[in-house]
Amino acid sequence: MEKARIEPGAIYSRQEAADALGISLSTLKRLIKKGHLQASRPDGMRRVFITGDSILAMLNSTSIKGA
Repeated sequence: MEKARIEPGAIYSRQEAADALGISLSTLKRLIKKGHLQASRPDGMRRVFITGDSILAMLNSTSIKGA
């Protein structure tokens, strides 16, 4: 399965973000809980929104040097 391209201005659900990163939903939830990935939940809503910019920022800030 080919991973989706992460678009900077797009809004992703948790499942869409997990699919785009090629990780499980539980791993994505851990990344959010530990503060590695920024997500938002508007008041009164159950849905969590993740921006493409947030995903790209996490990937850039956690890159391994020399790998």
